Amino acid sequence: MRIDLQDPAGASLATVGWVGDAATGVLRMIDQTLLPNKFVEIDCADVPTVWEAIKSLRVRGAPAIGIAAAFGAVIGARTGLAEGRIGVETALQSASKFLGTSRPTAVNLFWALDRMERFGASIAPGLNPAETLDLLLAEANRIAAEDRAMCRAIGRHGAELVEPGQGILTHCNAGGLATADYGTALAVIYTAHEQGKAPRVFADETRPLLQGARLTAWELQRRGVPVTLICDSMAAQVMKEGKVGMVVVGADRIAANGDTANKIGTYGVALLAKAHGLPFYVAAPSSTFDLTLPDGSGIPIEQRDPSEITRGFGLATAPDGIDVYNPAFDVTPAELIDGIITERGVIRPVTTATIREVLST
Repeated sequence: MRIDLQDPAGASLATVGWVGDAATGVLRMIDQTLLPNKFVEIDCADVPTVWEAIKSLRVRGAPAIGIAAAFGAVIGARTGLAEGRIGVETALQSASKFLGTSRPTAVNLFWALDRMERFGASIAPGLNPAETLDLLLAEANRIAAEDRAMCRAIGRHGAELVEPGQGILTHCNAGGLATADYGTALAVIYTAHEQGKAPRVFADETRPLLQGARLTAWELQRRGVPVTLICDSMAAQVMKEGKVGMVVVGADRIAANGDTANKIGTYGVALLAKAHGLPFYVAAPSSTFDLTLPDGSGIPIEQRDPSEITRGFGLATAPDGIDVYNPAFDVTPAELIDGIITERGVIRPVTTATIREVLST
């Protein structure tokens, strides 16, 4: 189901959420592939539709992917209602396994699916299937609510790092469209803006899918935050000219030592920030940390369709048959990161020890 809407300018957006009851409701999300030209919400009523929405980037951003997957697990679980409580749990596990094949890099996807499976296994066996399904939906809603609270906390901690009138460079989209509501990197900017610090944002367009141009610039503009769009290749120049005082980006997975996977191009921005003596911050909730990986070398990097580069948005921009390398993410080493802004505080210096210390609070 597709719902064409007027863009509710200035209003807080529900990027992804549930509509209806557990037995008949749907997962509703903004189709981000159509922004900024069209504001469309789509309803997902079966697991393959949720999988396709995640894979094709209709929903994107690590926290939002995790939330969508949690609701997708509920949709999958209800296909087992006719087989009783065991059927619901088996269907939940099957849906979780399938949804986990959609995208490999964002750890929130696997974190949310694992949480839903563990919660399902913990439900008292005496409950009937419908009651079990209701509890699963309540858990998915908790995941979404916790994300909203975490984003607000990230904003409060991060805004303390922003100087009045400061220029801030960001890469890709780590705003409300990437989370349940407020964003991670953009939460820092939104909070500073609400505090009257008047930050000025420079948004990388973020090749090849232009999430910075299509999504970040759109978000910031509709919230009244001053934003200037630049090509990725212009980042060094705006730093050299003194237009930028800090960099803040999001993350899709953070290893135990602080090595951080984010949208391709982030590593280059971190190197530029280092060369120009600018602080480089990552903003992410605790659910984005993967403490099972000692460093970033073990983070899987998604490879995407070459046509995203050769025929971006339908226009041929390269000769037919050309070889293409299209990794969706890169890994920024911890030594280039001045701090990781979490809902529990700012982690700095970025080391295995300080990460464990802050996350354990």
